Amino acid sequence: MRHSRRQHRIVLAAFSRLALTTLCTVSLNTLYAVSYAAAEENAEYIELPIDEYDREHWAFLPIEKPEVPKPADSAWRRNPIDDFIEHELNKRGLNPQPQASRRTLIRRLSFDLTGLPPTPKQIAAFESDTRDNAYERLVDRLLDSPRYGERWAQHWLDLARFAETDGFEHDKLRPNAWKYRDWVIDSLNNDLPYDEFIRLQIAGDEIHPNDESALTATRFCLSGPDMPDINLADERRHTVLNELTSTIGEVFLGLQVGCAQCHDHKYDPISQADFYRLRAIFDPAVSLKKNRSLSTLVESFPSKQPSHLMLRGDFRSPGPELNPGVIRVVSWEPNLYSPKPSDTTAGLRTALANWLVAEENPLTSRVIVNRVWQHHFGVGLSSTPSEFGVMGSEPSHPELLDWLAATFVQRGWSLKSLHQTIVTSATYRQRSRLAGDATAVERDAWKEAKKLDPRAELLSRYPRWRLEGEAIRDAMLVASEQINWKTGGPGIRPPLPKELVGRLLKNQWNVTKDPSEHHRRSIFVFARRNLRYPIFEVFDRPSANTSCSSRGVSTTAPQSLHLLNSEFSLELSRKMATTIATEFASEPQRIESAFQRTLGRAPTRDEQREVQDFMSASKATNAEKHAHLCLVLFNSNEFVTVD
Repeated sequence: MRHSRRQHRIVLAAFSRLALTTLCTVSLNTLYAVSYAAAEENAEYIELPIDEYDREHWAFLPIEKPEVPKPADSAWRRNPIDDFIEHELNKRGLNPQPQASRRTLIRRLSFDLTGLPPTPKQIAAFESDTRDNAYERLVDRLLDSPRYGERWAQHWLDLARFAETDGFEHDKLRPNAWKYRDWVIDSLNNDLPYDEFIRLQIAGDEIHPNDESALTATRFCLSGPDMPDINLADERRHTVLNELTSTIGEVFLGLQVGCAQCHDHKYDPISQADFYRLRAIFDPAVSLKKNRSLSTLVESFPSKQPSHLMLRGDFRSPGPELNPGVIRVVSWEPNLYSPKPSDTTAGLRTALANWLVAEENPLTSRVIVNRVWQHHFGVGLSSTPSEFGVMGSEPSHPELLDWLAATFVQRGWSLKSLHQTIVTSATYRQRSRLAGDATAVERDAWKEAKKLDPRAELLSRYPRWRLEGEAIRDAMLVASEQINWKTGGPGIRPPLPKELVGRLLKNQWNVTKDPSEHHRRSIFVFARRNLRYPIFEVFDRPSANTSCSSRGVSTTAPQSLHLLNSEFSLELSRKMATTIATEFASEPQRIESAFQRTLGRAPTRDEQREVQDFMSASKATNAEKHAHLCLVLFNSNEFVTVD
């Protein structure tokens, strides 16, 4: 007889919290091992029902919009986000930081919303804008910019495991994969409601059968790696469908449903049957042809292929036949998933999409607002953005998370409205470091905050963060005035270092013939699964072999070596120096311009003196001296860090 997966989950979770003795754990594990062995021997599968205990986990509870707390001192607040944050800070004897300088705010906002630095003219204009709503006007301008979609699309493409090749040994080209990238950019720029954003990516071909754009959206489902030349077609299909199903659960629900491919989930109330019922929704739409790369979903209707649970996750061991369905623990309404067949489709994926964005589904809105918060503050309210299950991190501010999720849905699932709410809060506008002219009281408060909130998880200050490789490259192109603003189309391939080219297979990286194309924004650089563009790789770009919810932030020698020695850095340093020399005649003006373009500020007196001393001591030509200065600024910590 199969043991209770729920009991096993309780035991393991409790054990991780040191709530049970070692003896009890050993005894129960022994019992479970025997039960597992018996079930495996009989090749049986018994699915346990979902009970009230299963649904008591915070992420599965219905969203109820909480009351906004009322802190004692409301002078700091700008919107309800601040009330939640200040309430938690006050409980710990902490106070938030004052607003950062305008120069800091425009740089923070520009990189955050568009992935680009503000120009010196834009900084000067914002600093001199005396209108009461100057900050809000800046937010609106950045959200309305086409650069916004290019920035935030990259966050989504990380989740979608987007690449323009298959991966594995041959890493074959997917000629039209770039159309999905462009669809995401356009959708975000047009503020396509997030519920519709989901529906199109899962069932665009069903919802709008004659719409090429809607069909392109379904490339999300098949963006993962694949091996088109594999000999066993059944194995390929099994692998593709499992990867697709795991991604759906991870990206939209924040659940690691893929852990139930081979057995019931060890911690969460997700059965193996749950996994294969969810997979069955996509069974009729995944049509694979040998030596053909994955593309869009194409439904085979009516489907003649029954869906099965695969015993132990083995594609050669089909178990009980299953009807398509959704994750039970999330389904408070048992009949909420109800496909409506038509003459051309079974409606399975449309029903799934509708279930995902239904008011009764507590996960979808919680997950996306947490992801957006994460990219604004470096970490989500839950620090495990794709793991809302038992082993994930509980939210630091659970009431705020639910308030944001409820408000997000009430405002029509508008991502731009969500961004606006977050970045106009006083919480977002805080200083990230102590001012040089701080008073003794302010210094004492800062020390206390660093002690009680060392990683700024409670947001007693704004948490500084480092730019991604794409944003660093784009910032260098903007500072040197070399960026090409052309949008869309197949990924471009800038030149690679000779050492790297020598290790590639034939035609793996055919350099784009038009040199002006080489300086387009980073999101338009060709995304090869088995070869990341060097500056992206050293700065922790994911491989696109799995969905990435949070990039690593490493500090390694190759990062400095690349920024200092790469042909790309040297080329842009020279061109930046040339444009500055053309614009300004005097040495002090040229030095200040280099600082303004790269760091968004003028040099300090000490920095001005140090640079001038370097210029006087160097025996290089004037052009080389200024190129060296630009290169040094590109390599400064301040250039790659947002305060």
